Amino acid sequence: MNAPIILAIEDEVPILRFLRLVLAAPAYKLIEAQSGKEGLAMAGSHNPDLILLDLGLPDWDGLQVLAQLREWNRAPVIVVSARGQETDKVTALDSGADDYLTKPFNTGELQARVRVCLRRNLRANNEHADPVFITDGLKVDLERRQVFVDGVEVHLTPIEYKLLGEMIRHAGKVLTHHHLLKAVWGPTHEDESHYLRIFVGQLRKKLESDTARPRYLLTETGVGYRLKSD
Repeated sequence: MNAPIILAIEDEVPILRFLRLVLAAPAYKLIEAQSGKEGLAMAGSHNPDLILLDLGLPDWDGLQVLAQLREWNRAPVIVVSARGQETDKVTALDSGADDYLTKPFNTGELQARVRVCLRRNLRANNEHADPVFITDGLKVDLERRQVFVDGVEVHLTPIEYKLLGEMIRHAGKVLTHHHLLKAVWGPTHEDESHYLRIFVGQLRKKLESDTARPRYLLTETGVGYRLKSD
């Protein structure tokens, strides 16, 4: 099996050096671009399986690169940036990024995010993907619309199930409040954030053994929610 190709669009030499160590062959094939223009060209010529994108590039803002990528390329994108403001994260995720890492980050965190993005992309591209989602005691049969926690069936309302289903489709990915409101309630409710808080709270009461320390529905403060994925 060929190693996944990862394109790093990053101009900081120390970060590139770190990525070479963490994402080394034979597990991955890392290719590098040090500007937005070069990154777009390499994304077209190498067809990467995943893209690591810095926002502070020397020629273009990373969000401009992301917007152009999303016009034709569907490879998962993890934004890697020193910008740690919640508004930056929300903007990047709503613009099509799959995840966001704030510099500095550790080896384990980067490797875990890369694995989750690659696995989710493989599942999305597989027409015969398993219709049963399982993670750490949570089991959802997507064909039968049945939900189990530690072997015990849990009954959800239609809206609760729709919300959980949307998170399962993007398991492991941070979904912004805006994304979830639009996907579950429609474009007329994109600003009704209290809907989301209420239904996430209801889901946690049904799925989590300790709602203060959730196993499955994880909060990304000020940004949105992430469904844990093994």
